[in-house]
Amino acid sequence: LREHLRQMLAVLEDERQALAGLDVESISAAAAAKRSLCSRMEDASALSLDAECRGLAEAARRLNEMNRQVRNLVAANVAARLDALTGTPALYRAGRGVSVARLGRHPA
Repeated sequence: LREHLRQMLAVLEDERQALAGLDVESISAAAAAKRSLCSRMEDASALSLDAECRGLAEAARRLNEMNRQVRNLVAANVAARLDALTGTPALYRAGRGVSVARLGRHPA
């Protein structure tokens, strides 16, 4: 389990780099590697984690969450650019008419 968690951290770091460079092939490879590692860790339980494994799992959870946020920001940016090109608003609206693609910006 410890080795799988270390490998997961390495894959998540590779994914972070791929997201930063918008490297689609590397992002896809990271997704496949994460699926594979998750299936190998499927039978592990929280009871089987020692302190080191718990720390590795927490670090992986945090890095995965950061990568998820970056993926969402990239998708929102793409949606905003496509909206600007087509002159059409986003299909999904989050609260008070602010599209997800424009989160973080003040409504006009």
